[in-house]
Amino acid sequence: MAVRPGGAVRVDASAADSAADSAADAGVTALYTAHHAPMVRLATLLLRDRMLAEEIVQDAFVAVHGRWDRLREPAHAAAYLRQTVVNRSRSALRRRVVERRHAPAAPPDAPPADEDVLTRERRTEVFAALQALPTRQREVLVLRYYLDLSEADIAATLGISRGAVKSHASRGSARLREVLGIRPDDGEDLR
Repeated sequence: MAVRPGGAVRVDASAADSAADSAADAGVTALYTAHHAPMVRLATLLLRDRMLAEEIVQDAFVAVHGRWDRLREPAHAAAYLRQTVVNRSRSALRRRVVERRHAPAAPPDAPPADEDVLTRERRTEVFAALQALPTRQREVLVLRYYLDLSEADIAATLGISRGAVKSHASRGSARLREVLGIRPDDGEDLR
């Protein structure tokens, strides 16, 4: 504080600011000690996110500290803090809703990148195993599993009996399973 000529008193602004900061520091420290845990619980219940709740409560304490000199009743600082936490929690919830609304849709489950290669390799193995079969067995299996013909249609196409179709299909399937390393109980399809 300095006295000007003529008796006017000039207050040093930095000293007044320092005193206000000191009062704010003491007030917010007392407020923090008494109300930090309950405010975090309140925000956690509102947000269902402990880490975000702690962040909001810390921001609320910073806001109260910044406005301490404007509080009409420092005794009501806890109510002001509580309202700040609730308002900031509401804002966070609104942001969360907007983010979800505008979030890109999850891409559909895509097959593994190597699935095409594995399918081609498996198909090549099956074709090679088919080529190793006797002609009649190969013809029966191709007509049955690739053209989905019935036993009667296969018999008519090849000019053989239905019993011969069954026999060739059974022997050919057994040989393919053996060559491809498929056990009959695997349930794997030869198609």
